[in-house]
Amino acid sequence: MNDLTERKFDITTTDGDMPTFVVHPTEGGPYPVVVFQMDAPGMREEIRDMSRRVAAEGYYVIAPMLYYRWVREYNLFETGDRDRMFDLMNGLSNAMASADVAACLDYAEAETAADATRCGTVGYCMSGPFAIVVAADHADRVQAAASIHGVRLAVDADDSPHNRLTEIPGEIYVACAETDEYAPPEMVEAFTAAMTEAGTDGQVEWYPGTEHGFAFSERPHYDREASEQHWTRILDLFHRRLKA
Repeated sequence: MNDLTERKFDITTTDGDMPTFVVHPTEGGPYPVVVFQMDAPGMREEIRDMSRRVAAEGYYVIAPMLYYRWVREYNLFETGDRDRMFDLMNGLSNAMASADVAACLDYAEAETAADATRCGTVGYCMSGPFAIVVAADHADRVQAAASIHGVRLAVDADDSPHNRLTEIPGEIYVACAETDEYAPPEMVEAFTAAMTEAGTDGQVEWYPGTEHGFAFSERPHYDREASEQHWTRILDLFHRRLKA
C-alpha cells in the first residue's frame, strides 16, 4: 500500500463542530469508508494510529471526537480524570453516536478518495454498542460493523443493540473479553441468543484469558495476541464485505 494522507478538521453537525481525523492512502481509490469510533478514554494518538492501520489496508477512515458536545479535547491518559470520563461517556446516547456517524458518512460522500457506497464501522468498549446501532440505523449504507469488548449490548431499553438486530442486513462481528464487568457473560449470552433469533449474519467470539480493553496497548489489560487476533477478524470482515 502506498503512503497515507491524513488531516484534522471539523465536521459541522446539528449539535456543534465535531473534531475529526481522516486518513486514507494517498494514491488510488476511491476507497471504502470505515468510521472508527473511539473508546471512553477519548481521542488520542493511539486511536489515530489504529485508524492508520486500517487505512493502510486500503480504506478511507474517519475517526470523530465523540465528546465534542461538551469538550473539544479529552484524553484520560493525560488528565487522569476518570470521573470526567464517566460523565462524558454517560452523556452520549446511541442516537447521538448514530447521528455523528451519519455526519461522517455524509462528509465522505463528497470526497473523491472515498467510496461511500461501501461503508463499515468499528467501535470499542463505550462505542461497541454504537457500531451495532449504526448498522441498523444506516442499513442502506453500512455493510459491516464490529464491536470490540463492547458494553451495553443487551440492556432493558428500547434502543438496546440486541433489539435492533432484525434491522441489520449487513454482517457484524462481536469480540468479547472472558472477564469483563462491563459486559458480563449473561449480557453476551442474551445478545448472542437475540442474534440467533434474528438470523443476523455474523459472529460473537469469546477471547479466553482476556479482560476488558485487551485491544489497546495503552490500557492496563492489553493482550498482544488477542489484540492481533481482533485485527485479523475486523480486517477480514471489512475485506469481505466492503471490497468483494
